[in-house]
Amino acid sequence: MSRWEARAPWGFRGDQESNAILHYVRSGECAITMPGASEPVLLGLGELAVFPYGTAHELADRPGRATTPLDLMLPGRQAGSTTEVRVDGPGRMTELLCGGLHYDESAMSPLYRSLPEIIVLDRAALATEPLLAGTLDALIARYGGLAALRAFELVFVLALRVALERLGGMPPALRDPAVGRALLVIQTRYAEPWTLESLAREARMSRSAFAGRFTRLVGEAPARHLAGRRMREAARLLTETATPLAAIPGRVGYRSSVGFHLAFRRHFGVPPGEYRRAP
Repeated sequence: MSRWEARAPWGFRGDQESNAILHYVRSGECAITMPGASEPVLLGLGELAVFPYGTAHELADRPGRATTPLDLMLPGRQAGSTTEVRVDGPGRMTELLCGGLHYDESAMSPLYRSLPEIIVLDRAALATEPLLAGTLDALIARYGGLAALRAFELVFVLALRVALERLGGMPPALRDPAVGRALLVIQTRYAEPWTLESLAREARMSRSAFAGRFTRLVGEAPARHLAGRRMREAARLLTETATPLAAIPGRVGYRSSVGFHLAFRRHFGVPPGEYRRAP
């Protein structure tokens, strides 16, 4: 995550990354240009852009500005770190809050694959979403440290839901009240001992009806979707934290270490310890 204070002229470009990326304009304005897009996306004060797939793009004070590779401006970026960047110039100031959330492309769910390359939330949308707006305000006020990183993750989840609702692009699974409730608990309460029966109760449906509707709308069965969420969190804990290997099964909803290791190896092709040691 990084906080920018940039005076025009400025511009940077980022390559395709295995990260979901967010840009929030705290003051001023900027322009986003994406490969193949006919028109730039203009972001003003209090507006938020989300790139679910980390699509390559340029960010500058105005369209057509010469840009510098992001790796030169933020050399040696590390997951879980926070950085402040200042760019001097004679022009107007733009303040940005930017960040990325790593994902494993092989573990990406069909639901996530249905999202567009960029989602923009304007000030009007944020103004009617107090939880999202409040989390952004808290993130700015308490920038830095683990709490800020967790708040950033919450912003991402909330922004996706709000944007898809308001822009009419919400996948059918999220529009469905029953399946949407199940998806929310899988996303946020994955460590609980869920079964098909308890997920169906959460969705207020019978087991068979829930399993059929969930699979049809999401593209995979409830148990598989839950396992994928748990595996993504386990991978994050292994690569971004020093959480002891023995503690990870319980953190992601497994009561048995053996069961967790078998599931992890089946999902990623390597055991958890080897996954952590990989460069």
